[in-house]
Amino acid sequence: MPHPTGGHRPRIVVFGAGSIGCYLGGHLAQHADVTLIGRPSVLDGLRDGVTLSGGGRPTVRVPRQLLTLTQEPDAVAEADFVLVTVKSAATIPSGRELAGRLRPDAVVVSFQNGLHNTRLLRDELPAVTVLAGMVPYNVARTAPDTFHQGTGGALMIDGRSGSAPLVATLTAAGLPVEPRDDMRQVQHAKLLMNLNNAVNALSGLPLRDQLSARPYRRCLALCQEEALTAFAAAGVRPARLGPAPARIMPGILRLPDALFRRVAAAGLQVDAHARSSMWDDLEHGRATEIDGLQGEVVAMAEQHGLTAPVNARLAALVHEAERPGGRRSWPGPELLGAVVRRP
Repeated sequence: MPHPTGGHRPRIVVFGAGSIGCYLGGHLAQHADVTLIGRPSVLDGLRDGVTLSGGGRPTVRVPRQLLTLTQEPDAVAEADFVLVTVKSAATIPSGRELAGRLRPDAVVVSFQNGLHNTRLLRDELPAVTVLAGMVPYNVARTAPDTFHQGTGGALMIDGRSGSAPLVATLTAAGLPVEPRDDMRQVQHAKLLMNLNNAVNALSGLPLRDQLSARPYRRCLALCQEEALTAFAAAGVRPARLGPAPARIMPGILRLPDALFRRVAAAGLQVDAHARSSMWDDLEHGRATEIDGLQGEVVAMAEQHGLTAPVNARLAALVHEAERPGGRRSWPGPELLGAVVRRP
């Protein structure tokens, strides 16, 4: 099949194919030669194909023959694009695995949470183009071969020249995507959104139920206020990604439940079963990305002589939940009390 821009069918490798990677790769497989590099715990469930649901689109079954599944990093050798979807803690090891295996004209895109992954990949891959990307939505693995998009939004990617063929292919695959020239600000705005991951994971609730409860939203508002203060000290003004500017979101989050639902309805595209990726990590006994989310806010605050005690307390609670026997579901008022309590 020709490329949407008229060239060859692009070769796209997803490096670290988990829920996000399998979802993107599955959709792209009708329009590109797609290889998924991942763990056996994921790939073994895809032997008969992949089912993709949610996102306001019809459920799609992607035949197995449209996907190459492998654990071998050598599979990136002929890739036009490599989409890196590993957790932040695996960024440097992943960059080292990719080093020396890529074509000089390959383009690497970091579709990861956090602020520093693109730079870390560039440090390991100085000879190739590395671009920042952003995935706004939640994707959950609801069965071994099924990946469900539970929240809305458009992918964003650094709009420099090397990204144009990928943008065209994503668009042809029905995945809304926006080229941006302000990805640093976009990544900071996404971090503000991702601060809810910890609140959701500790609540034990689906996202919609958690966001419908004011005590949980107050926890998130406090996290965002600390982050916005740190961002301002660093000279960063986060991009506007939703219906309201980032600076007024803490106030919106604090609104009474009924008023919040009316004000936030347009931007709150969350289905009944969506949960955060951090909840999924705790559910399956995996390490979380808390150090690159709440931990990032704490570190940034400290760099500028500030503190972020609510983010620090939430990070500590998540680390407790990562330990065997340490997980529990926190009622909203109890969690709010825990994060505002002075040590």
